[in-house]
Amino acid sequence: MISRFYFPGALPHDGEVELPAAAAHHALKVLRLALGDELALFDGSGGELRARLDIRARKAYAVEGQWLEADRESPLAVVLVQALTGADKMDWAIQKAVELGAAGIVPLRTTRSLLRLDGERADKKLEHWRQVVIAACEQCGRNRLPFVAPVQNLAAYLGQYSDAMRLNLAPGGVRLSTIRPGLAPVHLLVGPEGGWSEEEQALCLRAGCHAVGLGPRILRTETAGLAAIAALQAGAGDF
Repeated sequence: MISRFYFPGALPHDGEVELPAAAAHHALKVLRLALGDELALFDGSGGELRARLDIRARKAYAVEGQWLEADRESPLAVVLVQALTGADKMDWAIQKAVELGAAGIVPLRTTRSLLRLDGERADKKLEHWRQVVIAACEQCGRNRLPFVAPVQNLAAYLGQYSDAMRLNLAPGGVRLSTIRPGLAPVHLLVGPEGGWSEEEQALCLRAGCHAVGLGPRILRTETAGLAAIAALQAGAGDF
């Protein structure tokens, strides 16, 4: 398996490029890559640079690069609209959503969210989640970075993304298997550990969200969105 690294800038399509300091440290000190080992660089815009590792004057370079138009995106644009959960659960949900092919993540403040984020704390957490996305793309082979939207409340979210099919995951809704996504993006709204409040459910209903259930069992917040993404991806032919 070729080691992959995100390059924060436009990559050349051939030749030589120096690895950023963080990528060089990971390649040399963590992965223990050696001179001449193969690696891949991607800049998030699609495609990747396949190259060999060169080490000179304590710096790492990708040399003799060859550009590959490797597209590993799903034909269906699925966005996870996830209510804020405990820190570890949120990281895990974002990481796995990226692996499953999600096109983006929208973190929501909700009435019953256990995690409270505002101001500088929200900004720091947003940057952390974007790093989680990058690491997940490095691992799973994606060459396009899913977006992570700023933390927002439900009402603010519902005032945007009017072109999307919005599926509100809630017990008692219609079965997901009955949903037939068209060409529009699909947004999966997942409530917090304590579920949506009555006011939030009413907001979703007025905004035209479809209430969708995931079978006879109650899934945890960190499980529900991922199960729905997997099911939709299978239906779209991504699996």
